[in-house]
Amino acid sequence: MLQRLSVENYALIDKLDLALDARLNIITGETGAGKSILLGALGLLLGNKNESGSIRDMERSCIIEGVFDIGGYALESFFEENDLDYEPQTVVRRMISPAGKSRAFINDMPVQLATLKELGARLIDIHSQHKNMILSDEMFRIEAVDTIAGSGAVVAEYKSLYKQLCAAEREAERMVAEAEALKKDEEWLRYQVSEFEAAALKEGELAEAEAELAVLENADQIGEALITVRNILDAEQIGVLEQLAAAESVVAKVSDNYPRGEEITARLHSVVQELKDVSATVADDGERIDADPERLQRLTDRVNMIYSMCQKHRVKGLEELIEVGERLSSQLKAITHSTENIERQRELISKFRSQAVAQAERLHAMREQAGKQISAEVAAMLQRLGMAEARFEVEVAWSGELMPTGGDKVRFAFSANGGMALQAVEKVASGGEISRVMLALKAMIAKQKQLPTIIFDEIDTGVSGRIADAMGEIISALGGNMQVVAITHLPQVASKGDTHFVVYKENSRTNITLLDKEQRVEEIAKMLSGSEITEAAMSQARLLLGVK
Repeated sequence: MLQRLSVENYALIDKLDLALDARLNIITGETGAGKSILLGALGLLLGNKNESGSIRDMERSCIIEGVFDIGGYALESFFEENDLDYEPQTVVRRMISPAGKSRAFINDMPVQLATLKELGARLIDIHSQHKNMILSDEMFRIEAVDTIAGSGAVVAEYKSLYKQLCAAEREAERMVAEAEALKKDEEWLRYQVSEFEAAALKEGELAEAEAELAVLENADQIGEALITVRNILDAEQIGVLEQLAAAESVVAKVSDNYPRGEEITARLHSVVQELKDVSATVADDGERIDADPERLQRLTDRVNMIYSMCQKHRVKGLEELIEVGERLSSQLKAITHSTENIERQRELISKFRSQAVAQAERLHAMREQAGKQISAEVAAMLQRLGMAEARFEVEVAWSGELMPTGGDKVRFAFSANGGMALQAVEKVASGGEISRVMLALKAMIAKQKQLPTIIFDEIDTGVSGRIADAMGEIISALGGNMQVVAITHLPQVASKGDTHFVVYKENSRTNITLLDKEQRVEEIAKMLSGSEITEAAMSQARLLLGVK
């Protein structure tokens, strides 16, 4: 529940600090005093978007802070999911700079506005007079029935199945469209794939072919060079190998008397062995390298073919070309297997649809049962509110198709007079009748949801006298189970509060004050008789408040 609300520099509010009771809090005040401004500030605290003109003094920031007692409302998981510190007494703060920049905090940790709005929806339900028209919104009607039915887990499971069904249907549409598009190019694809299959491209072959081509194209020149090297190394008497071997032998003979003889001998021996290996390699290559016109032509044709395909498919090299071939092959296979794949996808759709229908039917049964309960309780409450002949029925009709909310259409049917046929409540009910219907519905929903706080902003519009007193009793009963804030013009409702605040304007500033017992008598009397308080009004106010 909301324990304390402080507002600074917002619209007509300079500074305001409000401590609320855990039960029924009444707020009254003359029209234009600023009750709507107070709700606007609270809306900002709960995550509403900032509108221009919200700052009173453009030299300082607007700060709105609320202290909430959230112990026992199972909100720990919300804090864990959003990586926030959970505190039974949680502080929510909203700051708006003169430049219009907004910042939000939960227990001094900065949060996104969406996170603040999500928490706000779990803390306070604000029902204002203009929200009576929400009865025309089928989403509200369905959510109201589901709340009373306690079908949250079933709804969540259905929504998951419906989401999977929609995703599977979109994928099937994509597959069909892709298959149709590819089939137009099937003949061209087959030709391209056959070209790649005939080419039988291998990774790295282009570099190897070009290296071999370089040798074959210069075979004569290379052969001559190798013969020259071999002659230099192996020529009799003047060959390098024979002369180095002789040098090695000469030095070896004097090694016993020449300190560095062994070292030089070893080095010469190493050189001789290395040059022998070079000579052997040159000899081997000289015999192997041969001008092979046929091999040269085959390699030339292969390299030209690869470069031609690269140019045709607009790629830079062999690796990219191989990737193109694989992609074309995959597309052709997709055409070949498209019918089979689409059929498998349709089987998956059928599975999801069957599961979703079964879940929607479970929801339908729960909604029908809840509809009967709502119909009976709202009708009974309307009788308490002076509508003896009123009838109210929740009509849950199976639509025959799956929708995001299930398979049902939900209508709230109403008749103020017993002889009149039931019609959609939003079409036939007057403002006062809609206010009473909404109060009855909100009372049921609030109990089921176990919201910490509910705020009624002039929900009693259009009623008076005995009906207003009955409405006050219903609102007061709600205050026995949860925190209620009622903004009202009716003395009968105001007299039911556990605390009573008055909003007033002074020097163009909105203020609020908590009334004591005597002040409360005067305020109720003013609501009864107007600005001139009569003794009769004072007596009636004491009677309403039970004060002697």
